[in-house]
Amino acid sequence: MTATQEAKDCAAIAAQAAVDKLATNVVAIDVSSHLPFADVFVICTAKNEPQLRAVIDNVEEKLIEAGHKRLHREGSGGDDWVLIGFPDVVVHAFLKDARDYYRLESLWSDCPQIALPALAKESS
Repeated sequence: MTATQEAKDCAAIAAQAAVDKLATNVVAIDVSSHLPFADVFVICTAKNEPQLRAVIDNVEEKLIEAGHKRLHREGSGGDDWVLIGFPDVVVHAFLKDARDYYRLESLWSDCPQIALPALAKESS
């Protein structure tokens, strides 16, 4: 099983929305063969808490504008990891130390990464 095209398109919107708020190291992982509730994880890093909130708020706004319904949001001010869940995509935004600690890419290393379209403004 692989991620649906709709999930990949949703992930691309989320990734661009994160980069628009200067998130870095944006990756998309196809978790469809391992999880019943999501096809794709989008993972990104923010430099500080205000940026983390801005990234996740922009991702949520852009996906809702594109017709996707948010199912869940976890984390808020003071957190170093915020996630939002949509029907096929879960977006994880981390502060650098938290991302290094949780290492989601390593946890899901047996899952393929999804090539994202060129992201405007991206800087790793």
